[in-house]
Amino acid sequence: MRMRQSIAEIEQAFFEEVEEDREQRDRIRRQAERRMRKRDAQRRNRQGSIRFAALVLILLATALAVTIAMFETLSRLLG
Repeated sequence: MRMRQSIAEIEQAFFEEVEEDREQRDRIRRQAERRMRKRDAQRRNRQGSIRFAALVLILLATALAVTIAMFETLSRLLG
């Protein structure tokens, strides 16, 4: 009887350990997914900022080029 009880206790401990391992794997997987989503959001935000800065620079360069061309044309017409 003592041997059976010991085996039953060992089996129960094994099943509990297996369940704990499964829960830990799930917890680690969820943490990894959260980190991945956070990195993706940061990367999209950084790319959006870079695109916005590029757009502003292009608009400023276009405005400058148009202004210079307009004054050059005006000076040639009047000069």
